[in-house]
Amino acid sequence: MAMNNMRKLKNILFVVTPETSSKIAFQRAMTLAENNQAHLTVIKVIDGMVGSIRLPIRQTSLLTLQEKLIVVSKQELEVLARSCNKKIKVDTKVLIGTTFIEIIREVLRGEYDWVIKVAEIDDERLGRNFRSDDMNLLRKCPCPVLLINSKQGSLFKRILAAVDVDDNYEPKELNTRHRLNVNILETASSIALSESSADLQIIHAWRAVGESFMEGGFVSSSDEDVAEYVEEVRQQHVKNMDSLVDEVRTKLGAEAIEYIKPTIHLLKGWPRTVIPDFVNHAKADLVVMGTVGRTGVPGFIMGNTAETILNHINCSVLAIKPEGFKTPVTLND
Repeated sequence: MAMNNMRKLKNILFVVTPETSSKIAFQRAMTLAENNQAHLTVIKVIDGMVGSIRLPIRQTSLLTLQEKLIVVSKQELEVLARSCNKKIKVDTKVLIGTTFIEIIREVLRGEYDWVIKVAEIDDERLGRNFRSDDMNLLRKCPCPVLLINSKQGSLFKRILAAVDVDDNYEPKELNTRHRLNVNILETASSIALSESSADLQIIHAWRAVGESFMEGGFVSSSDEDVAEYVEEVRQQHVKNMDSLVDEVRTKLGAEAIEYIKPTIHLLKGWPRTVIPDFVNHAKADLVVMGTVGRTGVPGFIMGNTAETILNHINCSVLAIKPEGFKTPVTLND
């Protein structure tokens, strides 16, 4: 399938991390930049030492150490830049400060389409996967964030797009979520088109509100009544999903959707439980999902359900913010 179906990226920010291998992630950033004829900026953030470290050492020595780290970091970035295809325009920057804050400030300055970095993983036995800088990016970065699992291969062979087609929201919120769903499916479809024989699966978790109440004997409902109610709810979610996919088919073209042949899964249960279970069982390479919070209000940064899901999946993630999201990070902090 021709690459002209790909959602065009104009400006990509790649973050080099000091403790993890960035080779596969950087290769993906280069490929995306080349395919989209996008500008690639490669950055590294180092801790600000002067004023933040209290050691029995002269401030001039700290300044000297920081200057040496900057020089070494610049050399590292220049080596990466020279390895890029000559067709790609590459800039490099060394930033000083708290990692996630400086990344977000760079996004605000440069109006980037995506941030790409290697996911930094905590011990899974602790019940969470992403370290604090990554979680803060997922919560607060205004543009999509692609966190790549360095243990995976260079291709996304199985892509899962998680959407929410529940229509039980206020009109304004429903409209925001709908546009986010369209963005998720367009993006996931475009990635699938760019990969070699990628498998795209669309997932949505649904519940029949009040089902347990009806089954618990508090109201006089027969098994048949409960089953009929649950089926009516399921059919409404099927209808909503079909409508969403039809809209994306119109936007991308029927040929593109027929080429991808996405499969659709409606998962019955709580999203925070059934989505991670499905993702991990399916051995997904990438999950594309939204991080819905309160749009337009700084500080309301990510929904609890999204955060729970992100902390219980073990693959690469592309997290997309809804339209109107405002980061609580500013250039003037």
